[in-house]
Amino acid sequence: MPDTTIAELLRRAARPLLSFEFFPPKDEKGLDTLRKAAGQLVAARPDFVTVTYGAGGSTRERTLEVCELLRGMGFAVVMPHLTCVGSSRAELLEYADELHRRGYRNIMTLRGDPPKGETVFRVAKDGLAHASDLVALLKGRHADFCCGVAGYPEKHPEAASLPADIANMKAKLAAGGDFITTQLFFENRFYADYVRRCREAGVTQPILPGIMPALSHRQIQRFTAVCGATFPGPLATRLAAAADDAAAAQVGMAWAQEQVEQLLRDGVPGIHLYVLNRAHAAPLIASLRRAG
Repeated sequence: MPDTTIAELLRRAARPLLSFEFFPPKDEKGLDTLRKAAGQLVAARPDFVTVTYGAGGSTRERTLEVCELLRGMGFAVVMPHLTCVGSSRAELLEYADELHRRGYRNIMTLRGDPPKGETVFRVAKDGLAHASDLVALLKGRHADFCCGVAGYPEKHPEAASLPADIANMKAKLAAGGDFITTQLFFENRFYADYVRRCREAGVTQPILPGIMPALSHRQIQRFTAVCGATFPGPLATRLAAAADDAAAAQVGMAWAQEQVEQLLRDGVPGIHLYVLNRAHAAPLIASLRRAG
């Protein structure tokens, strides 16, 4: 039976949606870690979960394997990611056809980052240059696909300015994007300002905030360096002062809890958690579900 689309879930939701993101492990040990974490997190009854897609399709088969695993574990709606990197139009359509045949109706549609070791995005032979091109390709092939697209509260690192980045966002939505999930941020003012700018630019689609509970100072330094998000001084100080990894995780969870509680008070359409294949966020997720 085909999945319910996330656009439909958003339309009929009586409370903010809850979702979280997994990534395909590189080996069997990682898969076992994912399986154990997912076994704990499924109890939170998320409305949907997503599974990332390696650069150049490097984890294409593993992405689908993880999607099938999560479905079998009881997650109601599973959303695979798909990027333009390293794939021709024919390869993208072949993969999309396979997803559609298996009943997937939601795809997180991304241009994708350059493969590891490269700094510049390169269009594959007979490939696509932009996420908007991928949205149009998927919608043209299967009109019943629901396409999520990425938003950047502090702008995409490659964008010339935030207004230019929002113009790029509007192109993705004009091509058929159904909703937006944001890149991580650690200060809610960035999300609030981004939503305001999008609405002023005429964007009407739901904008889901993406939250990553910090696990360590080093981890957040690495992530923010890649995506361009701000690493707030107070959070950095608290993480650096933590006695060990467990203490750092407690600091990160408390910070995320404050972020999420404020976002819920502000009436966001949902919360998307980057759980990093770990069950460390289970208490936070459970409290969010009770609050919702």
